Amino acid sequence: MENWDEVRTAYQVARAGTVSGAAEVLGVHHATVIRHIDSIEARLGVKLFQRHARGYTPTEAGADLLMVAQATDDQFSQLVGRLKGQGDDVTGELVVTSLASLAPFMAPVLMRFQQMHPGLIVRYLTGDRLFRLEYGEAHVAVRAGAVPNQPDNVVQPFVQQRTGLYAHKDYVKRHGLPKGPEDFGKHHFVGHDNPNARAPFLKWLSDTVPPEAIRFRAIDPGTMEQAILAGAGIGFVPECLVQQHPDLVQVMDPLPDWTARSWLVTHVDLHRTNKVQSFLKYLKESSQDWVL
Repeated sequence: MENWDEVRTAYQVARAGTVSGAAEVLGVHHATVIRHIDSIEARLGVKLFQRHARGYTPTEAGADLLMVAQATDDQFSQLVGRLKGQGDDVTGELVVTSLASLAPFMAPVLMRFQQMHPGLIVRYLTGDRLFRLEYGEAHVAVRAGAVPNQPDNVVQPFVQQRTGLYAHKDYVKRHGLPKGPEDFGKHHFVGHDNPNARAPFLKWLSDTVPPEAIRFRAIDPGTMEQAILAGAGIGFVPECLVQQHPDLVQVMDPLPDWTARSWLVTHVDLHRTNKVQSFLKYLKESSQDWVL
């Protein structure tokens, strides 16, 4: 395609659904938008949109083209994020990702770091998804489990998080406690909806507990913890949270495999930038006081 302006215009028309909406986003006259759409349709020899009283709807051919335009727009936005991170100032966006279980510790650190650098916009993304640092999806990732081995990443050891197997006293009152793994099939467990979840304790649960005994499943650690607190079954709770919930009963002594090592991961292109180095230094200093 020789004229990416026309592709960009078509993409914005599809997003907005109207010529006027696309014109406002692009900062051009609506006549320019119409001209671009007519031009690209004439060049390709297909109709990209169905015109109707309420606006424009992509045809099948239009949807195919717009998928490419979406991917291109996403990659360009990610590139811009990486380029912004290469300056010397601690300004612009700082994108940090971690497991949700670390949020009670990470969020205050990010808040204090932002107070030190008022020009900073913090984006803190939690969850199991592995954000792709090579595409600029994050500046710093905190990952748990085995040592990350993606190419072009700088990996440093970080904190260890201890996790234990617990049940709420209401569950224990109804079902008692298992005497050992041989009783697990007679009990209800709370687990991850993905049997291939990366956390070592979840892998232990999947390998040790019969699938039919994992009666409550979720994808968010916070949701699983709430289910355990509600008495839905036996499950894993970070030891740092147990003190806040005196009604939790330990089911068995923790195993070494339940302690998850975490790692600080950065991309080699951004690792030495002042913004990333400043945050890494502050995060490492702050984490020395964490009780996990």
